[in-house]
Amino acid sequence: MQRIAFKMKLLPGKEAEYKKRHDEIWPELTQLLQDTGIRDYAIFLDTETNDLFGTLKLEDGCSMEHLPAQPVMQRWWAYMADIMEANADKSPVSIPLKDVFYMP
Repeated sequence: MQRIAFKMKLLPGKEAEYKKRHDEIWPELTQLLQDTGIRDYAIFLDTETNDLFGTLKLEDGCSMEHLPAQPVMQRWWAYMADIMEANADKSPVSIPLKDVFYMP
């Protein structure tokens, strides 16, 4: 299983809305992520910087390459673009993090 970590940026004052939207995550998006092989997905917020830190595990042999083309993923990005830093295509600005330590 591959471990993946990344960071994103929440806009100031949008913490409660971000939490609310994820508390109400769409079942079809959850299903897509699970069908893709994503497991143990978590997002943490640094309230001092508004940095979001995401971690997930991707099952062996699986890939997330097809996710950007999926309509439900595109709708989610558009839904979230007003509360976080986003690219022109509405996808979140996401910076991969380098794995430097792991203790199973």
